[in-house]
Amino acid sequence: MSSWVLDRLLGSDADAPSYLAAAPAASADVLADDDLQLALHLCYELHYLGWPDAAADLEWDTTLLGVRAWLERRFEAGLRADIPLVPDACDPADLVTAIGDAIGGRSVADHVRDRATIDHVRELIVHRSPYQLKEADPHTWAIPRLRGAAKRHLVEIQMGEYGADDETHVPHAELYATTMALLGLDPTPHAYLDVIPGSSLAISNLVSMLGLHRRHRAALLGHLAYFEMTSVSAMRRYVAGLERLEVPPEARRFHEVHVLADGEHERISADMLRAVVADEPALARDVAFGIGAAALVERCVADRLLSRWDEGRSSLDGPHHPVTP
Repeated sequence: MSSWVLDRLLGSDADAPSYLAAAPAASADVLADDDLQLALHLCYELHYLGWPDAAADLEWDTTLLGVRAWLERRFEAGLRADIPLVPDACDPADLVTAIGDAIGGRSVADHVRDRATIDHVRELIVHRSPYQLKEADPHTWAIPRLRGAAKRHLVEIQMGEYGADDETHVPHAELYATTMALLGLDPTPHAYLDVIPGSSLAISNLVSMLGLHRRHRAALLGHLAYFEMTSVSAMRRYVAGLERLEVPPEARRFHEVHVLADGEHERISADMLRAVVADEPALARDVAFGIGAAALVERCVADRLLSRWDEGRSSLDGPHHPVTP
């Protein structure tokens, strides 16, 4: 699938594969499906800065959109099959804790704080770069799809993500690029696409899928709330690990800013979820889906990273590794 999408981006007019006429086959683990996740990533990036060698009008190419829809159905079905059920009467803000605890998983933040090497940190930064280098942009798509208090709360969070909460007014995505450069990594978008596995591309793909579909607007808010309401503790542990490794202060700035900003964003996120459900009660289950999908993707990524590092192996694919300073 990814080869077909790439050919399409480079100018091929070949028809979509014939098997797409049928319903997508069930996948044992869509999050670890490298081909599916790469194909989706190639499609979704057309809606951001695009690809240098792809025509601008491919963003709305009907054949490509049909293939993307087929991939999305498979992706969404796989996620929904693994998200635990939660009580319908649960307070929306409590869903983050309830679903997160039910899904569980190992902690990358604990590993970074206690025993990660600088190479582990560099690999982690590479894994998260497809999303972090455009942090906040997918969630912004929800703004015109909301009303009232939920819209106001989302705008307040997004202003912070784009730098309004910090005296330097630097967007968080730019802080991430600075962190990459100071750690000897290439901050150019997609610089490591050949070594990032599908499980990590799923971080970016999930929020892109939720952001691009109006029907997923409440799930997108659940996704955002999951990160805002679990970020402060994790970011503190990352900062402690970076200090242990004597990473320069400028390279810690991205994580330190999130410790400061996300404490306030945690409160706003809870109010945002309550507001969207109060306005449209039927969206409560969509909020839960967004939270659960975010937690599932994070667990999958953590499992890969920590299992590889436990074995003394790189968590990246292929023969290449992040450059070192």
